[in-house]
Amino acid sequence: KTQYCIVPQQPTTVTKNPTLSSQHHSKLVTNQPTNKKYYPNMSKVPIIAGTMQTDPRSGGVKRSSGVNVLPVVGEVWSQIRDDGNKDLDWVLIGYNGNSKTDMTVFDQGNGGMAVLSTKLPEAEPVFGGVRLSKGRFVHFLYVPEGCPAMKRGRTLMYKNGVFNALEGCDGEIEMSPGLTEETMGQVR
Repeated sequence: KTQYCIVPQQPTTVTKNPTLSSQHHSKLVTNQPTNKKYYPNMSKVPIIAGTMQTDPRSGGVKRSSGVNVLPVVGEVWSQIRDDGNKDLDWVLIGYNGNSKTDMTVFDQGNGGMAVLSTKLPEAEPVFGGVRLSKGRFVHFLYVPEGCPAMKRGRTLMYKNGVFNALEGCDGEIEMSPGLTEETMGQVR
């Protein structure tokens, strides 16, 4: 179902004409006070609800962003969150091959933020999660400068869907190559 909003084109001033019958006048200006601006030539234009499909202006219809986070991502993240596992403490998540919707494990490893920040790809956007030295978990989205605009936009649209798969994170950090825990700044 398409919703419409009324877009005024040219305002006109309406005054009550004593020669018109009250029935005819009410058809022209239904429930309009006299001497007020009225827009008789209104067009119906579809409402554009912005980039979020759950925007309340869209009628409250909630839809998925279309991202498909593959189960392997959850499995690797569970291993990182396991206090007994010292083999993994970070994961990078990227597009699965040429897919535009499937996200899978791009890389994983140990060594904390210092090692993770050296593994960031030069042209591909990636999501990630890392266990910090104090035991906190944070996630991030890294979109390099050379990333095509369409892929950048699609990746930003998928952000919440991928972050929801990384359960238990304290917040988000801004990732960049060469980042360390000492230079990472504040967790948002």
